[in-house]
Amino acid sequence: MAQQRALPQSKETLLQSYNKRLKDDVKSVMDNFTEIIKSAKIEDETQVSRATQGEQDNYEMHVRAANIVRAGESLMKLVSDLKQFLILNDFPSVNEAIDQRNQQLRALQEECDRKLIALRDEVSIDLYELEEEYYSSRYR
Repeated sequence: MAQQRALPQSKETLLQSYNKRLKDDVKSVMDNFTEIIKSAKIEDETQVSRATQGEQDNYEMHVRAANIVRAGESLMKLVSDLKQFLILNDFPSVNEAIDQRNQQLRALQEECDRKLIALRDEVSIDLYELEEEYYSSRYR
């Protein structure tokens, strides 16, 4: 696109919403992954027994992994929404593609017309020669 056009307010708001979703989901993935790595470290002895601490860490890892999966699914939904937005709102490129296809089809039509005219001329010449031969023949 040679020129940048201003989007209507609703589209601009929608794009800002997409941007916020993207940042929030990526931050969620990073934070949860960081916390999983932190909880994998073995800490010094605390007031809680090792078995209890292990179960708590295991549960926390499962919850954080579920949060990462949820954020990943949200990102996939965001990609789908962006594709839909692009398809529904990118009229200039759709019109350009239609114009290009029309030009291709017109060129093909002109080429077919030229070939048909050339074929018509050849058939006409051959038919004229055949008629001449037929009418000039003594076996008629």
